[in-house]
Order: sequence, then C-alpha cells, then structure tokens
Amino acid sequence: MDGVALFDKHADEYDHWFDENQQIYQAEVNALRQLIPQAGFGIEVGVGTGRFSTPFGIRIGVEPSINMAQIAKSRNIAVCLAVGEHLPFKDNQFDFALLVTVVCFVKDVILLLNEVRRVIKVGGKVIIGFIDKNSALGQLYESRKDADKFYKEAHFYSVPEIVALVRQVGLGELQFCQTIIAFPINSATSYEVCTGYGKGAFVAVSSIKF
Repeated sequence: MDGVALFDKHADEYDHWFDENQQIYQAEVNALRQLIPQAGFGIEVGVGTGRFSTPFGIRIGVEPSINMAQIAKSRNIAVCLAVGEHLPFKDNQFDFALLVTVVCFVKDVILLLNEVRRVIKVGGKVIIGFIDKNSALGQLYESRKDADKFYKEAHFYSVPEIVALVRQVGLGELQFCQTIIAFPINSATSYEVCTGYGKGAFVAVSSIKF
C-alpha cells in the first residue's frame, strides 16, 4: 500500500491521534507559533486533516489523500488535491508556507522545497516542523518504523540534514524552535518551547526566500 492509500484508509485514526495526545499537539503548535507570521496569505503543504492550519488561520492547503482532505475541508480549509512536488499555483503567490511532518514522507525533498520556494513571495517564509532523527524520540521512531503503519516508509532527518536541504534551494536566515524536550515525557517542562535545537524531539525551522 502506498503512502497516499495508507492515509486514505486510516484518515480518522490519524486525526484522532491529536485528540488523544493533546499536550504533544499543543506543544508543537506553540513551537510553530514562534515562527509563523501573524499576518499574511499562507498555505500549508501536506495539510493532512487541517490540525496545524486551523490554529494559524491558514485557509488554503495541498493534500494528496482524498479522505484526509475531506476532514480538512470540514475545518473550513480549501484543499487542492495535489502533491507538494507539483503545486498548482502561480509563482510568488503566498506570504508563507507551512510544512509539518511532511518532508519525511517525500522522496524528492529538493523538488518539494523548490516548488514551495517558487510559490512564495520574495521575503516570504517557509516553516518546516519535523521530528529530529537525532533526538531520543526520533531514534525510537526509527527503531520501530517497520511496526508502525504511518512511519513504515518514512525517512527521518536530523537538523543538519534539513538545514543542508533548505540552503541547497536558496533559502536563508534560518531560525529554530523546539519542544518535547525530554523523552520519555515525564513532566510539564517537556512541553515547554525554547529557541534553538538539540534538546527537543520536535523542531521547527523557518527560512526566508531572497
């Protein structure tokens, strides 16, 4: 079963995860909030069920899974059925683009990032949220990949690897935020958000198009 078919089949289960793991979800939202512009015309690439677009008022998304897109549409998001590697938008159309746990499922990340860079304006931001492969949680996900239906085909990245990819497509002025500071999660401080990377399992990085 390919990735899109998998997410189609298990769209409800995927969406329910956020209800069952509210503290993790909110921590990730809080980390992304530090980097996402408070105003502007944004898009989420790989919008999924709309869980990350909704808190930031993003009303346009791209998603290849029909069933995931239907759930996102129920959250008042206009969803284009497409892949991030081939975005159906004109050049320089958006002020910012958000990608959350997307790069790990894409075979050609450079193609994806070039497309995202194309559709945002000069001076616009690309914000990427991902699980750091070098974190304790990232290593656990990596070790259990074969037994996890969602992450079986995923390719996790370290922060330096993401930085190299972002810079390769000509994006710069990188800023970082992190959360899920300790794993196993055993205290409220695990959900705190702080700048930089190296401590948190979930890392958000923003970069600017010149």
